[in-house]
Amino acid sequence: MHPSPSKAEVVVSRPNPAAPSEPSVPQARLRLLGISGSLREESLNTALLRAAQDLAPEDVEVVIHPLHGVPLYDGDVEDRGFPDAVVALRDAMASADGLLVAAPEYNHSISGVLKNAIDWASRRPDPPLDHKPTALLSAAGGSGGQNAQRHLRDVLAHNQVQVIDDVVQLRRAWDHVDEGRLQTPEHRQAVADLLIALREHVLWARDAAVDASSVA
Repeated sequence: MHPSPSKAEVVVSRPNPAAPSEPSVPQARLRLLGISGSLREESLNTALLRAAQDLAPEDVEVVIHPLHGVPLYDGDVEDRGFPDAVVALRDAMASADGLLVAAPEYNHSISGVLKNAIDWASRRPDPPLDHKPTALLSAAGGSGGQNAQRHLRDVLAHNQVQVIDDVVQLRRAWDHVDEGRLQTPEHRQAVADLLIALREHVLWARDAAVDASSVA
């Protein structure tokens, strides 16, 4: 369980000291896919993803994939073939090196929009969620952010998603967002720190996969 938010109302744990800060060989630019569990145009959770785009390291690109148009999961529809919006979502996840998931808290859990997207992305063949390095953000602090992120971790565990320990939980987010942009320096720094932690984990996972394949 993550600790309660600090005075800055943001939770960011220390990066894993076992993860290397630099890759062993030069790497191409990393691509992180941002997914917001809110469809609202002025969503505070989407604002956190925009901040991630602004603050990404030079070797990291953050691309936001909206969930508008993704239909409700229906097994009969799946049997006929994934709808176009689902194919686009799955392809975007598959091509990403990692995920940034902005999870609003709805009724002590995650939004139906986000759960539905995960349901589609979890399906076989070749689920793009499998083992994907992922970081969580929430425009909610205290028990709200903790509940949403705890339930999200449970859902993502089905596909053995590699959710890092570092998180952002922003209390009273409306006080820190103006015109769709996160403004306060301490909270922008928290998002920047989260990106660095996810970047380190992606590079660690990539190196580990190379080592495993060479042994095999």
